[in-house]
Amino acid sequence: MTRSTLPIAGGKSQQFTILKIDAIFDFYKPKPPLSKFVDTFWLYGGHEAEPRTDHILPTGTLELVINLRQNELRFYDAERPENCARFSGAVVSGAHGRGFVPVAEAFIIGVHFKPGGAFPFLGLSAGDLADTHVDLETLWGPSARRLRERLSEAKTSAERFQLLEEALLRRLGEGVEKHYAVAAALEMFGKNQAGPRVREAAKYLGLSQRRFIQVFKTEVGMTPKLFSRIQRFQQTRTFIQQNPSPNWAALALDLGYFDQSHLIREFLEFSGFSPTNYLTRHKSFILF
Repeated sequence: MTRSTLPIAGGKSQQFTILKIDAIFDFYKPKPPLSKFVDTFWLYGGHEAEPRTDHILPTGTLELVINLRQNELRFYDAERPENCARFSGAVVSGAHGRGFVPVAEAFIIGVHFKPGGAFPFLGLSAGDLADTHVDLETLWGPSARRLRERLSEAKTSAERFQLLEEALLRRLGEGVEKHYAVAAALEMFGKNQAGPRVREAAKYLGLSQRRFIQVFKTEVGMTPKLFSRIQRFQQTRTFIQQNPSPNWAALALDLGYFDQSHLIREFLEFSGFSPTNYLTRHKSFILF
C-alpha cells in the first residue's frame, strides 16, 4: 500500500474528491487472481466535502464506489445539471460514453476495474449498466449492505482493502467465464490508436461482426467502436495536457482521426468542450 499526493485531474480514482486541495489517497494493488480484473483499490479520507460542478469524463471502464460516511451517493446529469439521481452508499458506475457530475464526498473507497474487468463480479451484462449507476445491493443482495457496514467500521486502510479483496474473491469464485475474443480485442485496441475496424477485428478473431459486438459489449459495457473512440479521445486529452500547443493537423493524423475537424468533433462529443477550451478548464475535469 502506498500513500500519494496527486493533482485532482490526474486519474480516474480521484473522481469523487474535492478540487482546490491536495487529494490524499491510499492505494492498493491487488494480487492474482484479482490483478487480472482490477487495476487498483483506492481510499479517500480527506476534508469535508463541498458542493461542486465538475465533469467526470468517460474512460470506458467501470468503478465500484462506497461512501463510508453516509449511506448515499448522488450524481447529476452533465447535460441537465438540475437532475439529481440518488443512490445508496454503495454503487457500481457503468461504462459511460458521456460525462456526468458527482456530488463530492469526504470519505469514500473504490475499486477501479480494468477494461472488461468488472464483468465477472456483476451477475449481469456490463452493457446493461452503460451510462448509468446501480446500487450494489441490486447486484449482490444483502451482502452489499453488510460489506459497506464492515468497511465503515474498519479502523485502518489495510483492513478495508482486505475486506474489499475478500468480497471480490468470493464473487470471482462463482465462476463467470470471459470470452477469449474480448481480451484479444482489448490488446488490439491498445496497440492501435485508431483501432481496427470492427469487421476486420471480428474476422481476425473468428467471429461474425454481430457476435463480436455482442460479447464485447457484454464484458466491457459498450461497443468496440465506442470503446476505441473513447480510448483515442483519452490519448488526445493526455497529449494536449502535456503539450498544450500542438500541431493540431499532425496530431489528428498521428492519432488516427480523418483530419483536425474530426478530432475537434469527437473531443467535443466526449468532453463537452473543444480541445482549446478544455485546456483552459481542464483542472475542473476528472476522469471516469
